[in-house]
Amino acid sequence: MLELVVIFFIVLVGGTPGGSDSAARATPMAPVVDAPAAEAAPEAIEEPQPAPATDTRTPEPQEPTGKFLNATEVRPILDATKGSWVAVRLYEGQDLLYFTSLLSWRCGLWEIRYGVNGAPADQVVEMEPCYEDTAQPAALTDPVAFPIWVTFAPETVQSVTVEIDYDDGTTDAATFQRSGILIP
Repeated sequence: MLELVVIFFIVLVGGTPGGSDSAARATPMAPVVDAPAAEAAPEAIEEPQPAPATDTRTPEPQEPTGKFLNATEVRPILDATKGSWVAVRLYEGQDLLYFTSLLSWRCGLWEIRYGVNGAPADQVVEMEPCYEDTAQPAALTDPVAFPIWVTFAPETVQSVTVEIDYDDGTTDAATFQRSGILIP
């Protein structure tokens, strides 16, 4: 989480993590396998896809605010941190599937969905509202009503597929293997 805060600050001030030689010192990220888009050619996976035709939401304005409140502002960060969208941890006899990274940038999202072990990504992660009139609109202030993790039986989460809907009407998806997102 500290890395995300540091990256956020560096991006905010217009720098690059690690300066000019950051590529040589970059921390490896979890391997990500893009989830196949329905009825799309493989090359279409790299670009955000329109939300399903049944979606009746109207895309929100995408004017930059400097507060990371819309897809235009959060997509570059979520693209850069895609390998860290989720994490899994075996803790006190349970698998905890964390959504901390995505929830920290939720103000540009309409929805986060997931599926475990090959199941379709149809489980919706409840998101706390954004506090647009505050200095920290994406603050996570109510972990009881809006937990940052989902609990499973021990060592049962072997893969996770995540789909996100941006507030501009586009979607993105990725599938993660346990070994790539396992944290101590």
